[in-house]
This record gives sequence, C-alpha cells and structure tokens, in this order.
Amino acid sequence: MFDTSVKKNVNELSLLFEISRLFDQTEDLNSVFKKVLEKLAEHRFIKLGSLTILNRKTGEIFIESSFGMSDEQQKRGKYRLGEGITGEVIQTGQPAVIPKISEDPHFLNKTGAREKYEKKDISFICSLRSSSSEVIGAISVDRMFDNNTSLDEDLRLLTIISSLIAQAVKLRQKYEEENKKLLEENIQLHQELRSKFKPANIIGNSSGMVELYKNMERLLQSPTTVLIRGESGTGKELIANAVHYNSLRVNRPFIKVNCAALPETIIESELFGHERGAFTGAITQRKGRFELADTGTIFLDEISEIPTNIQAKILRVLQEREFERVGGSATIKIDVRVIAATNRNLENQMQENKFREDLYYRLNVFPLIIPPLRERRSDIPMLADFFVDKYNRQNNKNIRRISTPAIDMLMIYHWPGNVRELENCIERAVLLSDDDVIHSHHLPPTLQTAEQSSTEFRGTLDEKLEIVEKELILDALKSASGKMSKAARILGISERIIGLRISKYKIDAKQFTA
Repeated sequence: MFDTSVKKNVNELSLLFEISRLFDQTEDLNSVFKKVLEKLAEHRFIKLGSLTILNRKTGEIFIESSFGMSDEQQKRGKYRLGEGITGEVIQTGQPAVIPKISEDPHFLNKTGAREKYEKKDISFICSLRSSSSEVIGAISVDRMFDNNTSLDEDLRLLTIISSLIAQAVKLRQKYEEENKKLLEENIQLHQELRSKFKPANIIGNSSGMVELYKNMERLLQSPTTVLIRGESGTGKELIANAVHYNSLRVNRPFIKVNCAALPETIIESELFGHERGAFTGAITQRKGRFELADTGTIFLDEISEIPTNIQAKILRVLQEREFERVGGSATIKIDVRVIAATNRNLENQMQENKFREDLYYRLNVFPLIIPPLRERRSDIPMLADFFVDKYNRQNNKNIRRISTPAIDMLMIYHWPGNVRELENCIERAVLLSDDDVIHSHHLPPTLQTAEQSSTEFRGTLDEKLEIVEKELILDALKSASGKMSKAARILGISERIIGLRISKYKIDAKQFTA
C-alpha cells in the first residue's frame, strides 16, 4: 500500500514538473494548453479534455483548446453562464465531479464528442481557472468510470494544474502589457526623433545617440569649431559629414584630411600649400587643404598625430583665420569651419607635451562625444540589419535573417573595434552563409563563447585560480630573468611566498636565467 502511494505521488510530481516546463518552451499559450491536456492523457488515462475561457464582455464561454475532439466538435462547445456543468462551475466558482454523466441531467454533451463512448461509463471532472479573484475559465476532463478510482484525487490534481495555467496566463498577460507599453514608448520616441534632427547617414536610437543628435542640432546653424571624440571605429567621419551637410555651408567645399596618413615632411605643405621653388620638387605653386576649404569646412581627422610645430600654425588659423604658404610671405585670409576628431586622450598628451594646451582649448569649443558600441547595445540589431542589406547588395546575396543565437553573441560581445568591427563581422558572415541565414558559427572566433566553441573550463574555481597564479608567476620570472627577488617585487609579494609557490607548482626558475 505504501509503495503504491509513493509511486502515485512520484507520478503526480513528474506530471506537474513536465507541465511547468511546457510554459518555458514557447510563447504560444494555445500550443502549451494542448500539450498540457496531452500530458494529462498520458499520465491519467483521460479520454477527453478541454480548456474553456469566459468572455467577460459577452458572457459567452467557449473551448479554447481540447484533446480528443475534432475542430468541428470543439467549435460546438459554447455555453452561457450557468448552462451545463461547465457554465455552472464558472458561474458559481465551485468545481464539479460527475461520476456518471449519463445520470446527470445537467450534462449537455454539446460537442457530441462522447457519442463513441457509453455515457454510463464516463466520469466528468471540471475545475475553475482563475487569476486572483477573477474567473477566466475552466479545465475539464473525461475518464472511463472506475469504482476503484478516486475522482476527488483527480479533482485535486486538476485544481493544481488549473492554478499553474492561470499563473502562466497572468504572467503572459503582464509580459504582453509591459511589451505593449515599451512598444508605445518606442513609437513615441521614434515620433520625437522624426520631429527633431536625426542625420540620415547615422544609425542608432539609443539614449547615448539621441543625446549626440541633440548636441549636433544645437551647432548646425553656427560656424563654431567642433571636436569629435570617440574610440576608433565609432564613426567620427560620419558625424563630421552629418555636421557639414546639415549646416549652412552644405553647398560649400568639404575637405577631409587624415592627419595620421600624412608624412611629417609634407604635412605643412599639404595643409597650407607652398610657393614655387619653396623646396626641392616644388615646381609650381600649390594651394593647401585650408585654402581649398575656404568658405566651407575642413575635417582634420586624427588631429592628435600632427607635430607640435604644425599645431602652432593651425592655432593661428583658428584664432586669426590667416596663414602663409610654405616659402611664401603673403598672408592669406580664409573663412573656414574646422571640425577635428581624435580617438586619443588629449589631456594626457598635453601633460606629455605632445599636444599644445592652447590648441586644445581652441578646438574644444563644442565637443561631440560618440559612445562606444558596448554602451549602445540596443543599436546593434539595427546596425547588423543595415550591414546585412549593404553586403547583400555588394555580393549578390540574399541573407534574410540573423539567427537568435547569433544575435545573442553580437549583443554580449564587448566590441573593442566598435561599429567598424561589427561591420567586418557581418561582411564575413554574409560571405560564409549558404542558407540565407547568418548562424553563430559564421561569426569570428573572437565572438564565440566557451560553450559554443566547446572550450569551457570544466574544473573548480580553485583549480582555475591556480592556473592563473602559475601563469602570473611564470611571466614575472621571465621578466625578472629568473631572479626570485625581482619577480616577487613585480607581483607585490614576499620572496618567501613566491618560493613556496614555485615549489608548489614545480617551476624551474633557472630556465629563465639570462
């Protein structure tokens, strides 16, 4: 008797566990409801099952999902409050157990699904589906009548399952309400962005980018100097383009200069021009980039790479709007807007006397800070889709989507190369895909997690710490040419401790002796 009871409890717990897992597998509740009834049939030998729902506006009760019924039979299962056993249960709030439906006049069999069974042999159990104090429907099952079967036990189990379903419905409703609220807020944000400035050549609606757009909008009608700051690959040139092409100088020259790409020997001539005969090879007079940008805009990318002696001349242009060509004495007046950009820390360069302090303050009139990609992760799917479209066109491909695991990998990666690195990853993935879908294995190894690459560490935390500690000691001994005292100072520990660690890990310090 004891073994039978234990086995029964284990079976019930197994059933409840399987049902609870169903709600985590899909967002389609109707699909889950059908599987719940199938699990009941598998464990409890039910012949029919149904989940009904109450329409509070019309008072109509209808079958939402069923087991053992055809679509036509399910459609016939409609009731009013108080009609039939199901209608009574939902109206009164009390569950019902009918040992033999053939002996109960309230049982209507509207669906006609029980015609193939002998009515006298069928038991009917119906329990409420409710959320807090609100009745949302009922769950009912049919099973063959058996004097040895406790229908009250079935009702208890059905009530528990009904509570699980109601809780899942409540959570799903809450999720849908929150999702709807977020969607409405997103639509409102898009509407606000459309009514305000947003450059057409830049993608991103994250809070950091919205703040950047606001700052850009403030300076569009002004000729003020702009300093664009951001890590490599964030899109500083795109911002410079947007500033110029949305300014009052849009129809004027826009000259771009990559200061890091100009050799130091010719950078002065490139920026300010030269007179004929100013140096060997100067066979004609030549205008510089500043002169070519007159009445328009000049973009000095990587301005931190300009030598300090040339920085003084740029400062003069910013302050006086004048300069002389190399080898010339005539002062040339210009009207030019300067947009500079850098990925360096100019404050540190000033302290190291690599960047002039006065030029820094003259450039830093209106800084625009571009957030790195890791700080604007909500923009990643939008950027990825844009690059997919771009490289579809360039490579005559037809990538239709990015798989969910691949999106997850893009979202959790730290992107040291920013948007440029993301673009390179997508270009590579587009070329590798052969089924019109970008999968996680199409992404570079740097994006792969330990689990995805099957390289996860299987040991304990202590084992992992020991590996790291040993590597640090080996590096320190290598830097110290095998001298334990120097290695100990590098690691900030005593000679005694490093000696104990060397002994523990069986390290031969002599192999590092110079």
